Amino acid sequence: MVRMIMHGCNGKMGQVISDICREDSEIEIVAGIDPYTGKENPYPVFPEIGQCEVQADVVVDFAAAAAVDSLLDYCVKRSLPVVLCTTGLSEAQLAKVEEAGTKVAVLKSANMSLGVNTLMDLLKDAAKILAPAGFDIEIVEKHHNQKLDAPSGTALALADSINEALDQAYEYKYDRTQERKKRGRQEIGIQAVRGGNIVGEHEVIFAGMDEVIEIKHTAYSKAIFARGAVEAAKFLAGKPAGKYDMRDVIAAGK
Repeated sequence: MVRMIMHGCNGKMGQVISDICREDSEIEIVAGIDPYTGKENPYPVFPEIGQCEVQADVVVDFAAAAAVDSLLDYCVKRSLPVVLCTTGLSEAQLAKVEEAGTKVAVLKSANMSLGVNTLMDLLKDAAKILAPAGFDIEIVEKHHNQKLDAPSGTALALADSINEALDQAYEYKYDRTQERKKRGRQEIGIQAVRGGNIVGEHEVIFAGMDEVIEIKHTAYSKAIFARGAVEAAKFLAGKPAGKYDMRDVIAAGK
């Protein structure tokens, strides 16, 4: 049984993860961290992570960027692996994540969905064949109207995955209205759509002469990210220091 601390337990994702863990016999939430303590949970909740003395095997984080520094300090001090799901980290915080990864196991991915991370591998295979054949590559991502960042971290991760497979790096184009000229051959266009309550949709288009290939992932609920985080926690518990991502989780399950 993996013992888990849920950092950000009373947020939307924290509560979804709590529900999933209640039905999973392989993992148990032994403590939660959240400045809001107005919700009842079947585990003790502390307003600050430094106050938690409960023994655990791993921490899952779905909180706020402002809380990441103290979280990393806590995990390093207690030699505790951490699944880091919070986005919008500063350059200084990303550097701190890298440093923490030399001392404890840190799993960080732009997207916790098993489907999206499998998609990244599919895109690598497609890009190796289609890009040299002259196919143009475009990414369109759609999210709810409350999302702050654009393009999404997942869209950028998909583009990075494609670039990893190519001999020469492609340039990312976010806004074609800024210049009036033909599309370059070695470009990846990335467009963001914001509206309603769209959970998340990412479409990668390979457009060639007289044929188009579209590869698409649609998230219908936040539960897919929560399930991915739980699987990541079970994978990371007991792992040595280092940087991990969801592709490591997928590879371990094969």
